[in-house]
Amino acid sequence: MTIFLVIFSLLIASFCGFLFWQVQEQKKLIATMMADDQLSDIEQDPELILTLKVRDPIALAKRESRSARMLADRLPVMVRKMVYQEVMKELEQELYDRDIDVEMRIEYR
Repeated sequence: MTIFLVIFSLLIASFCGFLFWQVQEQKKLIATMMADDQLSDIEQDPELILTLKVRDPIALAKRESRSARMLADRLPVMVRKMVYQEVMKELEQELYDRDIDVEMRIEYR
């Protein structure tokens, strides 16, 4: 029984040593990745992004569209998506008329 406990203790000790080695390797890898990221961030200027949120898309849809009045209560997610698509389309057209080149997309958060 004693031999079994000694062998088991040695196995556990070697496993702990292996885990310690893995943690140290992970720390080195993370430090390397962080150093690489910091160097690349210095070279690039920060990117500015404009975020637009329609405060009450359901009320806007009900006000602007007759069909949305009927759909808003039954399919609010679809109406909200359609409102954002229409706002994006109108805003894109307005910016295009003013010769402003933009990249627009809808993001879900």
